[in-house]
Amino acid sequence: QVQLAESGGGLVQPGGSLILSCEVSANILALNTMGWDRQAPGGQRAMVARLTNEGFTRYADSVKGRFTISRDFLRNMLYLQMNDLKPEDTAVYYCKSISVQTEVSWGQGTQVTVSS
Repeated sequence: QVQLAESGGGLVQPGGSLILSCEVSANILALNTMGWDRQAPGGQRAMVARLTNEGFTRYADSVKGRFTISRDFLRNMLYLQMNDLKPEDTAVYYCKSISVQTEVSWGQGTQVTVSS
């Protein structure tokens, strides 16, 4: 199973930016899809962004134009650049991978809090 380790969360003021990182134990080019999900307090886990091995991206409507998902092939890293953060972006953010065999892996999550 793929091991995923997130980092980069923290407390940020509204309008601020953060970059989340995900260290991946496997060759990310061998994975079908990678992405970020989030779970707000009292809510369900929901998709934030996806990046396929062909390079196609998809975003939740609530983050389009503000968040960008990217990867580094050499370092086997996944990133989420988050700009213009809003209080409603407060959540635990999870790195996710889906293998070509459709096996799903999750990281432990990193907390992002947007508050003044």
